[in-house]
Amino acid sequence: MILSEIGVDVTPLLATAGVAGIAVGLGAQSLIKDMIAGLFILMEDQYNKGDVVKVAGVSGLVEDVTLKRTVLRDLDGIVHSIPNGEITTASNYTKVYSRLNLDVPVAYGEDLDHCIEVINKVGEDMAKDPVWGPKLRSAPQSLGVNNFGQSGIDIKVLADTKPMMQWDVTREFRRRIKRAFDQEGIEIPWPHVKLYHGDMGGKKIVCPNCRYSNPGGSLFCCHCGAALT
Repeated sequence: MILSEIGVDVTPLLATAGVAGIAVGLGAQSLIKDMIAGLFILMEDQYNKGDVVKVAGVSGLVEDVTLKRTVLRDLDGIVHSIPNGEITTASNYTKVYSRLNLDVPVAYGEDLDHCIEVINKVGEDMAKDPVWGPKLRSAPQSLGVNNFGQSGIDIKVLADTKPMMQWDVTREFRRRIKRAFDQEGIEIPWPHVKLYHGDMGGKKIVCPNCRYSNPGGSLFCCHCGAALT
């Protein structure tokens, strides 16, 4: 009003200020969106520094979380800075407790009751171990048959662990299962293809190793892989 009174034309100035205000408003939309999303992340305690999470399709250890962004470091050591406004789903792998979720494969020829008994025994021994026991909230235990695969049968095993301990516990459990299966003679299956040579309808060939009856013309046992010559 003062400028108008002294004869200064303020129309260009008002037009410029209006355009600048619109530009600032449009540019601030993403910033406001990031800060509002960050506010809810902090208020709802969705994750904190030190948690392992998956946000915006990226998994890693949370190194920093602010109103504007979340900083993750993945297993390759790469640091990802993710604006909070881009986070629609946050998956926290380490909140309150974690879980071992594993399928243990066994061959079709094995006694499933015996296999489950061995798996549960390994889980109980691990829960009593002075090193691994404190990392568990419950002993690894079989839930039964989970799947009929192409080469073997999968037995589901679950256990609750302390936060961030599920990966260490899973690796140790696999090692113990392999050792226990070797001691009990339980076969862990692997993908294989049966090849027949010569007349498939000929006289059956009994494997000298496992006594399995193989089709005529077979060079190797279809069950244990031993040579039939």
